[in-house]
Amino acid sequence: MSLPPSAWAIYRRLLGLVGPYRGVLLLALLGLLVEGAAAGAFGMLTKPMVDETFVARNREFGILLPLAIVGIFVVRGMAGYLTDLYMAKAARGVARDMRVRAMDKYLRLPGLRFDGEPVPSMLVRLGSDSDQVAQAVVDSGKVMLQQSLQVVAMLAVMLYASWRVTLAVLLLGPLIAWMMDKVGRRYRRYGHKVQETSAQMMLAADQALSNQQDVKVYGAREMEMARYSRLADDNLRLSLKVEATRSISSAVVQLTGAVGLALLLFFAGHEALAGRLTAGGFVQLMISMLAIIPALKQLTNVQGMLQRGVASAERLFHVLDAEDETDTGTRPLQRARGLIEFRDVTLQYPGQPHSALQGISFVARPGTVTAIVGRSGSGKSSLVKLIPRFYEPGGGQILLDGHPLSEYRLADLRRQLAMVGQQVMLFDGSVAENVAYGELQQASPGDVERVLRGANALEFVAQMSEGADTHIGVKGASSPAASASVWRSRALLKDAPILILDEATAALDNASERLVQEALAHLIPDRTTLVIAHRLSTVEHADQILVLDEGRLVEQGTHAELLARGGVYAHLHAMQFRETGA
Repeated sequence: MSLPPSAWAIYRRLLGLVGPYRGVLLLALLGLLVEGAAAGAFGMLTKPMVDETFVARNREFGILLPLAIVGIFVVRGMAGYLTDLYMAKAARGVARDMRVRAMDKYLRLPGLRFDGEPVPSMLVRLGSDSDQVAQAVVDSGKVMLQQSLQVVAMLAVMLYASWRVTLAVLLLGPLIAWMMDKVGRRYRRYGHKVQETSAQMMLAADQALSNQQDVKVYGAREMEMARYSRLADDNLRLSLKVEATRSISSAVVQLTGAVGLALLLFFAGHEALAGRLTAGGFVQLMISMLAIIPALKQLTNVQGMLQRGVASAERLFHVLDAEDETDTGTRPLQRARGLIEFRDVTLQYPGQPHSALQGISFVARPGTVTAIVGRSGSGKSSLVKLIPRFYEPGGGQILLDGHPLSEYRLADLRRQLAMVGQQVMLFDGSVAENVAYGELQQASPGDVERVLRGANALEFVAQMSEGADTHIGVKGASSPAASASVWRSRALLKDAPILILDEATAALDNASERLVQEALAHLIPDRTTLVIAHRLSTVEHADQILVLDEGRLVEQGTHAELLARGGVYAHLHAMQFRETGA
């Protein structure tokens, strides 16, 4: 098995994953040993099979030998079943464990990780990469042990038959080892590239299919197909190189085997002439040699499985070794009053030349509505995502009830928030399950009905075939209004002291938006509400309006004060006034 030192380190770490499956692996190993012993026993029978049956014409032996052969293969079949069953249990168990660990890790990573790694790439880690790891750590181990034991058993038979001939044939060993090293290096190089192009193909397909309406409207089908076809061609080219490597290695192994057989014939003939090898011994050597050749071929082919698994494991370990969200707070927090204060806060994303936020300072008090407005890209969403600590500020402080956010445990802090974005993704399940989500799942049906009524959603839900028990599918409800009915009900049920709305009504029509505004009237009292709004008409009654421009807080005040000032807010308001024709 040819691996560089770094790959060996990864493989040793992979072996640590099989700890919970030692019991089943020991049973599988027992099966492998029985298989190897059975192969050796059959090899040992080939000599008397010829000498006693065809040369000495021993009638009694001619009856017992077939029964012995049948018995050997019955035992070997049972051992093979035992091996396959328990190896599969271990392999699939390792794949399951890696998937669960990687999924858990992704949900504990900072928000920046999700900005830097697309979700399709994460799905590759959870899917094919986990399977490749199972193949590397268990399936490849099975093939290596199984075929190695086969080689050892057959070599023992050959040494028993004629140690002189066997040692002569073993001169091919260094050549086979050199060839397997070359194959391993080539597999590593191209196998890694194949997996990279597969991830790129999935990303390209996800983007095109998720935005299929834009693709059609802007006539981009040919462009997207050209991009996907180019990636598919690259993947095909690299895959063919991997297959060519496997095929060439197999052909070389077979050629080496043919040379080995030729050497065997030459030396066996010499031994027979010297009277040291019978006809049965020659058949024994020949059959053992013929059994070794496919075993060596399998050992060469396992390189690809092993290399792909190690490459996948390297990517998975890169995820598992990443730093979790910082969560060192110890200050207890049952229910916050909701006093939020930003003090000279800055934020800069990695790799970006300019700060997303610069010197932001304001106070949002309980029972008030703070609206955040500005042009696209001005930093509105970045600002509110600092409050649940999806991002960490690069400078300044954010305080809740007079204490820095970092002093609170993340779970306690986020328990104080109800947050709704533009795109509300509902989960696979019923309406009631989507309302009573997460820590709210213990809510009674009466509580769910109460919040649906308070969120002006009861009439909407009543029109569904099974009411609140209606299944709304993997992609959630079919309309923005349906999604909005769920999120406002969920926010009511959570009853958090801080409410964050990130353009939550942007996708709604006027009638639906009016229902949402009425529902928000039940949510806002005694809460600290922060609203990101594109339509300025929805925030005219806010207690204060923050105007952001290029990451800076350029204006702050009430709607009337900002209009009278004639600055950025007044300009934005005037533009929307002209667009709507109001």
